[in-house]
Amino acid sequence: QKPTIVVLNGLTFGGGCELSLTADIRIAEEHAQIGLPEVKLGLFPGGGGTQRLPRVIGVSKAKEWMFGGSPVSAEEALHAGFANHITPKGKGLEKAKELAKKFNRHSLPSLSRIKTAVNEGMNRTLSEGLELEAELFEEVFQTEDIKEGVSAFIEKRPAVFSHK
Repeated sequence: QKPTIVVLNGLTFGGGCELSLTADIRIAEEHAQIGLPEVKLGLFPGGGGTQRLPRVIGVSKAKEWMFGGSPVSAEEALHAGFANHITPKGKGLEKAKELAKKFNRHSLPSLSRIKTAVNEGMNRTLSEGLELEAELFEEVFQTEDIKEGVSAFIEKRPAVFSHK
């Protein structure tokens, strides 16, 4: 239910690449190389890569990566939408902590509903996704955090969420 962040700080091939696709945010250190080289062994990505990678970078680009089996650079991964950020070598964890701290300031019920709406909505029609979003939006109005968030806004102060 919580946002997940992964740092790619070296070779991220095969299963490592597929595992990184399960995270919400991917940070690539500048020296990282990413790829699904299974085709070079007469295999294909069997740990979710054929399903998750196209959803992240698009069908054509995902096929190109998988058909070729060659690694891509952090820069190319960023350009394709695979990586959210590139950092200098050794600075990925620092960036991950910075993002985690930023996300942690927000209400967990809101964050979890964002994650659910996006993840589940991507597997539905637009109309069904919008219905799901409306249901989750209604749910969030039943939380204690919505009361705190609105009060803080009106009182012009930072919100202090209880994550309930």
